[in-house]
Amino acid sequence: MKILIIRFSSIGDIVLTTPVIRCLKQQVEDASIHYLTKQSYAGILTTNPYIDKIITLKDDWDVMIDELKQERYDYIIDLHHNLRTLKVKRALKKVKSFSFNKLNIQKWLLTALKINVLPKVHIVDRYMATVKELNVVNDGKGLDFFIPEKDKVALKDIPASHHFGFIAIVIGAALNTKKLPVHKLKELCSKINHPIILLGGKEDKTTGDEIAAINNIKIYNACGKFNLNESADLIRQSKIVITHDTGLMHIAAALKKKIISVWGNTVPAFGMNAYYGNETIENSNFEIRNLWCRPCSKIGYDKCPLGHFRCMEKQDIELISRTIINQIK
Repeated sequence: MKILIIRFSSIGDIVLTTPVIRCLKQQVEDASIHYLTKQSYAGILTTNPYIDKIITLKDDWDVMIDELKQERYDYIIDLHHNLRTLKVKRALKKVKSFSFNKLNIQKWLLTALKINVLPKVHIVDRYMATVKELNVVNDGKGLDFFIPEKDKVALKDIPASHHFGFIAIVIGAALNTKKLPVHKLKELCSKINHPIILLGGKEDKTTGDEIAAINNIKIYNACGKFNLNESADLIRQSKIVITHDTGLMHIAAALKKKIISVWGNTVPAFGMNAYYGNETIENSNFEIRNLWCRPCSKIGYDKCPLGHFRCMEKQDIELISRTIINQIK
């Protein structure tokens, strides 16, 4: 049986689809699993042993569709469910498809009117619902993330001061309203008496340098110095991970790390908090509850629409730092 899974983006969303990949491969006899995604995200999946073929979204749509038609799929599992995936399904019209329910109306009610009618179901379980007609069930093993051997980070590649253990702090996020302000991150790092590695992309390097200037021995700014898999390996080696609502949070969950997540304009109620399957691993969510303007978006903004940014400015850094220290003991 040949099955096509579709999820175009992004890092966290793709990692959250990995239980579907694994369960299909292990529970459907002789299943061949193909995955359609954007070229920029294919690297997340190339080492996944449960995927037989990765197909990337191409500039030439007709060439891509011809490639998909030649595969003669039995089923399509649409875990993105947007206009482009609809075009793919229409082009492969003879193939039976199952689509993920994005709950857009319920999310709009929560962001626009602050009426929460979202089911208390993690997005992983909503993804898994798309394969129930194939008699596939959640195996409870959580998320997968496979780090290639070539991307394992050696001790010589980080400061000697961090060789006996460190805390990973993810300072980046896709949008600014998901991120603690720099002065809050500085305050947090100042209160932690433990080696710290800052993680983020090249776009976070300047911010990381500013934070690391507090104490260049205690704080190592790794932003932009390591690729995604290498950053994931630093997470694997860390004692605990402090993160915003980001893809690296889900990678940390896949690697079964303790997580402290700090939430700004988005909320765990969207069903995208750290997911460990049936395992119980210590983790904490920090969010400013009962703030009338929150959540203001299911994704985020470059800056607070109201200008006050209370969802992050009111975060209790003293409490977060104490929680970190208690969890690494």
